[in-house]
Amino acid sequence: MPTLSERVTETLRNWILHGHFKPGDKIEEIPIAERMGVSRTPVRAAFATLTNEGLIDHQPNRGYQVRVFALEDILAAYEVRAVLEGLACRSAAMRGLDDTQIARLKQCLADGDLILGKGALATEDHEPYQQMNVDLHTILLDACANPWLGRFAEQAHNIPYASDRIVLWDVGHQIILRSHEDHHRVVNAVIERDAARAEALMREHVYFAGVILKNNYGRLLQTSVAKTS
Repeated sequence: MPTLSERVTETLRNWILHGHFKPGDKIEEIPIAERMGVSRTPVRAAFATLTNEGLIDHQPNRGYQVRVFALEDILAAYEVRAVLEGLACRSAAMRGLDDTQIARLKQCLADGDLILGKGALATEDHEPYQQMNVDLHTILLDACANPWLGRFAEQAHNIPYASDRIVLWDVGHQIILRSHEDHHRVVNAVIERDAARAEALMREHVYFAGVILKNNYGRLLQTSVAKTS
């Protein structure tokens, strides 16, 4: 069971990754503590963790600010994700999946199929699809049984807009559908223990996500500024 500090850290991390704070925003202990209904102690611990992760910066006499990532930094994180998650799929395919892992992956695929089978993207489906995406990628990373891969991949995921927690829901049904079709191809290759194909497919899947981000980055920043103005 996560501690209070861990829960506060996860909440803050999600707020930053989902754009509730825009790059360069100043964040302070007291307002955050009041917003979450906790003392300053777990917030202070969360700030320390997020500083170590590189999500926020601390400057003497100026406090904490959300780190500004250039587009090049974000795309570099996608490159790292593609390599690491591709390797994870290769390793998982070589090891083979157990029945529980296969069942969980197939449930993820079914959940995504149900959402996208409506033929249009509904606002209320964004969060469930996003959670499905996180679950699927996490299962595949865990299935490789290499803790170093998981650790380094997590660092890449903790960069705004490079995380599997982020699904650019308004890019259109066809683009999201194409991405989910990738999920099917990747999972099938891993289940069939086709290691080389599983790695190549996952690399292409993450690369495609980076292309989508690159093509929409300017609009995303404008939206983020508008929401916080």
